Amino acid sequence: MVAFLFIRALNFYRILIGASIEYLTNPLSEFLIMKKVLVACEESQAVTLAFRERGFEAYSLDIKPCTGGHPEFHIQGDALEYINDTSFDLMIAHPPCTHLACSGARHFQKKIADGRQQQGIDLFMAFTRSKIKHFAIENPVGIMSNLYRKPDQIIQPYFFGDEAVKTTCMWTKNLPNLKPTKIVGKGEIVTFKSGNRMSKWYSDISGLTPEERSTMRSKTFPGIAAAIAQQWGDYIMEKSTYQPDIFDVMNGED
Repeated sequence: MVAFLFIRALNFYRILIGASIEYLTNPLSEFLIMKKVLVACEESQAVTLAFRERGFEAYSLDIKPCTGGHPEFHIQGDALEYINDTSFDLMIAHPPCTHLACSGARHFQKKIADGRQQQGIDLFMAFTRSKIKHFAIENPVGIMSNLYRKPDQIIQPYFFGDEAVKTTCMWTKNLPNLKPTKIVGKGEIVTFKSGNRMSKWYSDISGLTPEERSTMRSKTFPGIAAAIAQQWGDYIMEKSTYQPDIFDVMNGED
């Protein structure tokens, strides 16, 4: 009996020492945490690179080539082919908002008639049915709050250190709400002769082509990207850490 317990104790310490070595040599290994992240509909790679800086195996995904300078971390293709790939542990999705955002409401009638709005709705809803365990879907204020459901959270760049206004809705699954990291001013606001007001960053891109404006509007502010990678990355790390049960180990179930 003593010999039996001694062998089980040795087995336990063998696993404990092995886990310690694994952590010290590769703290973000699959032994301890999940680490694979998909950032869908992102060509800028802002969120992708924020996760990469924290050691995650993150990939941007878009039908366009990436502009973030790291094509080795970019998947150029159809998001619908990847949103149910459960080899990814976390997905951050930025479905196109052109046909969904309230800012373009004056064009809704035409977009409903020609089917463009329905295409946007269908893509958004496809993300909500993703089989990836943890995900967040980002979009500005628009029709999906009524057609799908109210967002779990609404954030602003100035909650995270960037002096700008860009109201952003977040629909999440198995993720906590983001916590503000550095609340700053709202930045410069431009007032037009009509009385309309908007953030200067938004006004500055008004002279670009519609496609260029769409690309610039879709970029994630650095503070938000950093908060997503840190807070949701840490949350996933915590949920994915492997902790062997001492009783299973002592019973030889390793």
